[in-house]
Amino acid sequence: MIHSFSEENIATISKVLGVEAKKSGDVYRFEISDKNTGRKIALEIHLGLNLDGDITNLISVYTQDTFLQLHNCTAFIASEMLHQITFFGKNGEILSGLIVEKEAGCSLYANVRESLLKGDFTKLPPEVMMCSVALSLTESIDFEGFNFDED
Repeated sequence: MIHSFSEENIATISKVLGVEAKKSGDVYRFEISDKNTGRKIALEIHLGLNLDGDITNLISVYTQDTFLQLHNCTAFIASEMLHQITFFGKNGEILSGLIVEKEAGCSLYANVRESLLKGDFTKLPPEVMMCSVALSLTESIDFEGFNFDED
């Protein structure tokens, strides 16, 4: 089930990233830059895309050298402590995560087996260890009944 972003969600993302969203139709755009490193990225959240009758959302990141997309975002976690937003897409036992940092960095971990996140990450090969740590945030999400509404 895809996540339905609310205005409150957009405000939370803005707060963590330290920039205001620019809204154009059903697209929210965040232009992020870091003066210390000179990095610049743009994050776009596309809502309500109709793809062959299915309504979905799309998270896009544009950098000087890279273009990344996460289709069918099912959840996100905003971390003020880490200065980052992690967007998740889940299909069965396969998970992808797109991380956008306040310091204009981004990382993508795609098609990761959920079982890799539940074990002891220190026993994983070094090439896989980082994604296990980065995406382990998903353990706190109940994807079945996930929503951001207060009870």
